[in-house]
Parts: sequence; C-alpha cells; structure tokens
Amino acid sequence: MKKFIVLSSVLLLILAFGATVYGQEQKLDFRASGFIDAQSLLWRGVTGGNKTAGIINAYASAYQPPVSTAGDAWNRTAHYMESRARLKFDAVMGKELSGTIFFEMDSGSNGATGSGWGDVKPGAINNISDRNSFGYWSMDRAAVEIKNIYFDVALPYIGIPIPMQVRVGGQPLSIRPNLFVYTDGMGIKGGIKIDPVNIEPFWFKALQGKLWADQGNDVYGVHANAKVSGFTLGGYFVYYNLNTYPFSVSTTANIGGVPVTNAGSAVIAGTLSADFWWLGFYADGKAGPVNVNFDFIYDNGKVKSRIFDDLTIDYDGWVVYGKVDYPWEKFNLGAVAYYASGADANKTSASGLPGTKVANPGAPVGTYSTKVKSYVTPPGSEAATNFGESVVFYTTWITRGDTGIAQTTNYDQVSKGPVGGTWMAKLYGSYKATPWFKVTLQGLYIGDTTKHGDTFGASRDAGGDLANHGTIGWESDLITELQIYKNLKFSVGLGAMAPGGAFKFYNTATKENEKPHFPWQLCTNIVYNF
Repeated sequence: MKKFIVLSSVLLLILAFGATVYGQEQKLDFRASGFIDAQSLLWRGVTGGNKTAGIINAYASAYQPPVSTAGDAWNRTAHYMESRARLKFDAVMGKELSGTIFFEMDSGSNGATGSGWGDVKPGAINNISDRNSFGYWSMDRAAVEIKNIYFDVALPYIGIPIPMQVRVGGQPLSIRPNLFVYTDGMGIKGGIKIDPVNIEPFWFKALQGKLWADQGNDVYGVHANAKVSGFTLGGYFVYYNLNTYPFSVSTTANIGGVPVTNAGSAVIAGTLSADFWWLGFYADGKAGPVNVNFDFIYDNGKVKSRIFDDLTIDYDGWVVYGKVDYPWEKFNLGAVAYYASGADANKTSASGLPGTKVANPGAPVGTYSTKVKSYVTPPGSEAATNFGESVVFYTTWITRGDTGIAQTTNYDQVSKGPVGGTWMAKLYGSYKATPWFKVTLQGLYIGDTTKHGDTFGASRDAGGDLANHGTIGWESDLITELQIYKNLKFSVGLGAMAPGGAFKFYNTATKENEKPHFPWQLCTNIVYNF
C-alpha cells in the first residue's frame, strides 16, 4: 500500500507540474517503424523454439535415444519456414512527452512442435490459440500480440537543475540482454542525468496475485553508467522479491497426508517464495586499436517453502565474459571467452526446487536439493535468445534466436540462461569484400562446468552415477551477409558441431551411453526494415 501511494504521488506531481510548465499546445508527430522477415531452417539435432530449462540435464527430453517416446528429435533432420513482423507506433509531442504502442506477429516461433509456414490448427500440438500462427492456411488469424505499451514524460526541473524523465507502462527490462535480462513487463523506470552519469532506478510488477494476500512478485533495481576515457563503464543491482514461486504452479494432491505437487515435490504448489538478487559490472570501449567488451555478473538467492521450514534452496553463481575485436581495413578479427559456474548434481535437482530429489540417480536415497551453484538468469529473461554466439550450440541472430541447443528460457522461474554450467572460447574473422557483402568464419570450443554430472548430457558411469565430462563440443560456422537494398538484407548461416563426452545420453534399453550424430544447421533470413 505504501508503495502504491508513493508511486501515485510521483505521477500526480508529474502531471501537476507538467501541466503548468508544458501547458502550451504541442504538435503531434506520429511515426511508424518495424520489419517483416522470412527465414528458412534446415537442421539436425539443433532443436527449435523456446525450451523450458532446468538447472542441469535440460535436454534429456530433446535428446533421448529412440527407446524414449520423448526422443523424436534424436538424429532426425528437420526443416521449416517461419516469419515475424513487428509494427511500432510512436506518438511524439516534442521532447517532453511521447507514447509507444508496439505490436508483434509470428508464424512459427516453435518449429519443434510443427508450427511455421503452414501453422497448425489452434488446439493441436501445443498450439492453444492463434498466437504465433498467422501462417495458418487460409490466414485470418488473431495473431497480433502486444509487445509494449508505454509513455515517456520529461519531468519539469521543479527547482532541481537535473534532467529527469519517467517511463510508465509495459516496457522492456533490459540490462546486458545477451547475458543477464531482457523481459517485457509492466513497470515504472526513471532516467536521471548527472553528467557524465546516467542513473535508471526502476520497479516492475511481475505478478499481482490475490489482492488481499501477499502473493505479488516485484522487481526493484538501479542501473547506472558513465563514459570515461572512451569507455562506457556501468553497474547494476537488481532484486526479485517473489512471493509466488514458480509464477505458474502445478496441480496439488494429498497422498498419505503428505502434500505433493504433480512433479513429486513435497511442497504444496503455490506456497513457495523466493528472493534473488544480481550484481553486475561491465565495460565497453576502445583500447588502442581494439574494441573491448567485458562483463561480470554475480547471482545470489534463496527459494523456500512457507509451510515447511526445512525446505530451502540456496543459489550462488557467477559469470565472467570478455570480447575483443580488432578491425583492420576490410577485415575484423576477434575473440570471445566466458566462464560460468555450474551446478552440482549431488546437491540439486534439474528444476532446483526445494523438496525435489537431486539429479544424480547414484546419490544416497532420500537426498534432496539444497544448493544451486550454477549461474542463473531471472524468470522470463530471454538472454539465451539474445546471446547469438554461434549457429548450432548457441542461438544465432540469423534465426532471431529461435534455434540453438543452449537456448534455455524459463518464464516461471530462474534458469541457467545461455551460459550457466558452461565455458567457451571462440575465434572469428570477417571480411567485408564490398559495402554490400560480408563473410565470417568462426570456431568454438565449448566446455562443461557442472559437477558430478553434465549440463546438457545425461550419460552414466558403470556404477549408475551421472558421468562427469569436460567437453561439450567443437563448432565451426560460416556466415554470409548480403545487403540487397538499403532496407533489405539476406543472410545465410551454416554450422556443425562435433559433440564431446559431455553431450552423451544414457540408453535405458541398451544400458550404454550414446552420442548424437553431428548436430548441424543451414539457415537463411531475408528481412525488410522500415
């Protein structure tokens, strides 16, 4: 209640003072922008669409040997077409006031379930509505989504000679979106300029819950950066206060007087709560002839039952990332490396929820999750979609992040995002032969940091424990970009990955560990920007 009163008062001050200072008539400038694309995808073992990610063994369901009914992606080749369109309207009243309405339309955001051009009928193959399905045969779909709706207000000085503004409504929460968070949601974000520092305090409402009960989920934080000697130096602190966790809860049951969920957890669904916070620092700039990007992010949190005091999970993880580019005439040479902490399969389950058994089947009977050491991203963060470091293992910008083995996103709880439980070293080089043609070659080594198990694999040793390996795989990619017109671009990506020991899976029928054939992908994208 106090929070509501404070925020309401701030908004009333904005309106009251704004009416007196900016009361003169303003001319409306109405703008439209967006894009329309079409992309083709041909792949084996790369998987498509958004996957719900656990902490470890996230892809046991996608990469089971054929003895499993869930293993229909095992060594199979898939191909489909898909499209996306975005349309953004901005109503601008000078520098002081503007409003934005942003729409998105998709055909085929989940190729793994059969959507794409020729989208499946609503109600079939997980397609419960017309959403993401404007490619349905005969069209006429209700597939227009609201991505953002917000307005920006420049605050009058009110005696404080500092430029300030406020954004109110459905807007992006975006901080280092390739590693940490990109989520669209309802909130209020401020902007304060104290040269050379920019400060953005914010509050978002992730979940309201029952109005008469303490079930709401709130996000608080501050993000600041400044330009110093050719570098942008920044830092942020973000706190998620989650009184309902996960956001969507499962059906409850009572077996022998013990409350359980349909996932087998000894916790009543809807009675978990969580507190998470992230602290991050970054630097972007030019050091001599090279361009440098650096990130360090630390996460800490706790998930607990509000009924059973002894059911808690502690979170504690981190990631460090660095990128260097050396542009030289028509060439660009670069390197990327990161290391992200991994979980321990003897201390956590795949979901990381309290009351769930640890992931390692060889652990002592009755061993439950207690700790998650993997780096994790916030609920709903689409960092994995934005990571875009390769064509096969990670997502690629060519497919807008719709494919990729490490494309792990969970909209209801934290997940390891694009990097948790892994490390990577990458070398690449590009050549811009003409102003309209560019080619890039890159090679990657991808390693595993999960203990007593593998982040993506599910192989076992002779004793039945999860095996522990260090190499996920080696990948090579070729990317070409063709600028046909100023606003029309055609891109092609071709990549293949040689799987390592950390990408093996246990066949329950043969009692042997099996490795998928080389995952590969050939993808194209043509996009018209306007």
